[in-house]
Amino acid sequence: MTKLNILYIEDDARAALQVQELAEATGNTVVCASTGTDGLRRAGVERFDVIILDRMLPDLDGITLLSRLRESGIGTPVLMLSALGRTSDRAEGLDAGADDYLAKPFEAEELLARLRALHRRGSGREHSAVILYGAFECHVKARTAFRENRHLSLSPKEFDLFRYFMANAGEVLTREMLLRDVWKMNFDPQTNVVDVNIGRLRRKLEDGFDTPALETIWGSGYRLLDGR
Repeated sequence: MTKLNILYIEDDARAALQVQELAEATGNTVVCASTGTDGLRRAGVERFDVIILDRMLPDLDGITLLSRLRESGIGTPVLMLSALGRTSDRAEGLDAGADDYLAKPFEAEELLARLRALHRRGSGREHSAVILYGAFECHVKARTAFRENRHLSLSPKEFDLFRYFMANAGEVLTREMLLRDVWKMNFDPQTNVVDVNIGRLRRKLEDGFDTPALETIWGSGYRLLDGR
């Protein structure tokens, strides 16, 4: 698993320590900055894979800091982490240039999964012409899918969903992540659109094979298995 070098800009020492211990327990490195000014300086002189940015800071608010990061030419993927979790707050953060937005409180597993996904997007992995994972192949430009070299007939939305699982292979993907990145919704419409499409995709990925393809992690989300 890729180890990340993370910059966490957070003025709450207890919160910073919690995330630092959580991330470093899985082999990542975390550098903490307690002010926006220090965070901006560090981001400009050191190389980081991802930046976690608190929205409320003592000197610069997170939205202003994010704008300054981008104006400085710093393109490092940014996850905004905030107690402000309303749809309007999320939309404002994403519109300001954040690559992802996670409200507090959060689940540790989801935070780490989102950081790894941001790093993959930043490195361009998901833009490869062909994504391979276990028995699965995803041909991005041709929009075709295969399992053990057998073509899978997917609808356009099923392919989008399959591609997203392939780009985040082995990770637990929450309903919120799927709605945001596959359906482009920054809110839960309170429908079963995710469950219905997951069910259809699962049937097509598993039909005629002995081993499962999609795993439901109750209370968390779904994970693509390697199909072997």
